[in-house]
Amino acid sequence: MNTLKKFYYLITAVLMLSAFVSCSDNDDIVPEQPTPSQILSSTPWETTGAKDKNGNPVALTDASVAGFVGFAYFKADGSFAIYNLNDALRSRGTWAVDAEGKTRTITALNPDGTSIFSRVVDILVLNGNEFTYRIHTNPNDPSVYYDIIHTKTAHAEPANGQLILASTPWETTGAKDKNGNPVALTDASVAGFVGYSYFKANGTFTIYGLNNVLRSQGTWSISPDGKKRTITALDANGNVLFMRVVDILTLNSSEFTYRIIPDAGNPSVYYDIIHTKVAHQEP
Repeated sequence: MNTLKKFYYLITAVLMLSAFVSCSDNDDIVPEQPTPSQILSSTPWETTGAKDKNGNPVALTDASVAGFVGFAYFKADGSFAIYNLNDALRSRGTWAVDAEGKTRTITALNPDGTSIFSRVVDILVLNGNEFTYRIHTNPNDPSVYYDIIHTKTAHAEPANGQLILASTPWETTGAKDKNGNPVALTDASVAGFVGYSYFKANGTFTIYGLNNVLRSQGTWSISPDGKKRTITALDANGNVLFMRVVDILTLNSSEFTYRIIPDAGNPSVYYDIIHTKVAHQEP
């Protein structure tokens, strides 16, 4: 009987010790802290302030800082998109933050994937609510700088197709008439719309013929509802050559198709111009 009691006491002691150890182990668990990259990609950011090297506020419309103002979206896949405060796409490309969270690098890209510029800035504040970096605007004088302040925002990234259109070159690969019949790309009715198109994130575009000869250049935009694309062709001096507004029928990562009505007085006659994503580098 004494032996049996001792056995029960031993079992009870082991169970109590296990419970104690388990509680101790739980107490030692420390929640994993997010990395600087995870913090930056955790939310959209809105530019809400700027200061000069003396700590004085600078208006966001001031030419010294206006180019850094907008809504920024740093995505977990390493891509970014920055829009003006009026939701017009300003730049896109890739981003990275060093492991210690001291610098952020962005590389702005053309539609064909070539680099426009790379920019490295010093991070002053990076937490769940604020992202502030220091930009040196004069490479020859490091004493000149501005601190650009961003605040966490719930502002949704525009979904009207701007980023899609600017993310790749497009090649005209087909055309159809109003009855859905194929039209040869050499047909005079559609030949003027055929080529390689590069819609850049800064709101400019270039279109080349399939022979790589520049056909037109200027500015572009997409309506807020994503239903219309506008291009304004400019000459070398910035003078307007023409403006064209077309209905967008399809715009996704592999196809861009719009409808052109050659004669506004006769809307029953139209052509659908089909473009396909291509890896063709801009000449």
